[in-house]
Amino acid sequence: MKIRSGKRASRVPRPVEDNLIKGYDSNWEYVLHSGILKDWEHHTNKVPYIVEHTYEPDFVRNLEGKKILLESKGRFWDYAEYSKYIWIKKVLEEDTELVFLFLKPSAPMPQAKRRKDGTKRSHGEWASANGFRWFSTESIPKEWIDNETKD
Repeated sequence: MKIRSGKRASRVPRPVEDNLIKGYDSNWEYVLHSGILKDWEHHTNKVPYIVEHTYEPDFVRNLEGKKILLESKGRFWDYAEYSKYIWIKKVLEEDTELVFLFLKPSAPMPQAKRRKDGTKRSHGEWASANGFRWFSTESIPKEWIDNETKD
């Protein structure tokens, strides 16, 4: 059994053609536009689109008159993972809130740049900056904890 290192493989960069004509994605695109598609407009329109995804929260409970989606995170692995939560937040209904429960809120974000004081942006700082409520197991509200497990 192979144990994964915890890092995803790097993305293979897209090859760049030599002597690419400015404003074109490929030399073939330039040949088409200067030949059989000469009367066509080139790169004049932008069409916004959305890629449909589904999100399955770790825990769900109705509290405080809202549906709380509780996402338990040990850590974020990369930009793609943590940026998806910003997109999820944008489509949630008004009575639904995405809240994070971090194992270690002070853990540094992946690819975070070191600040002048030597620290990096933490998971908790990222959540606050993006308008998410977040807790650790020590700070989670007592009314959110199941009665049988309260101290």
